Amino acid sequence: MALTGLKTGHIGLNVTDVDRSRDFYQRVFGFEVLSDGAGPGRRFVFLGRDGQLLLTLWQQSDGAFPTALPGLHHLSFQVESVDEVRAAEAVLRELSTTFAYDGVVPHGEGADSGGIFFTDPDGIRLEIYAPSGAGGSAAPTAGAPTCGFF
Repeated sequence: MALTGLKTGHIGLNVTDVDRSRDFYQRVFGFEVLSDGAGPGRRFVFLGRDGQLLLTLWQQSDGAFPTALPGLHHLSFQVESVDEVRAAEAVLRELSTTFAYDGVVPHGEGADSGGIFFTDPDGIRLEIYAPSGAGGSAAPTAGAPTCGFF
């Protein structure tokens, strides 16, 4: 069976502090708040752009994202140019974000695509990349995709 028109809808993340995460995702990605809610045990925010829902944040967890357990590996966001990647990097540095690698790196040896790899306030691994413009430097993980080993 083939599902016609299949594409990713929105992404939902569990976070420890919905206000902190909302601010982070708005500053880094320029998302707008589409909806938010608060009630006993029900804190959430819907983020998107141009009225389209892209990311939901649910305050339903504590601790940090456990990268050693099965589940989400990382979220990747594509932008049009490496200049946009560098602009996001500058915002992330202002926020004292933890990076996996220093600066923009290629997706693999000889690849022209690449980006930045970092974590959000709850330790969720994220990537912002451009399809070209990141070549010219060595990939941080020889013989394997950069995004798979951070």
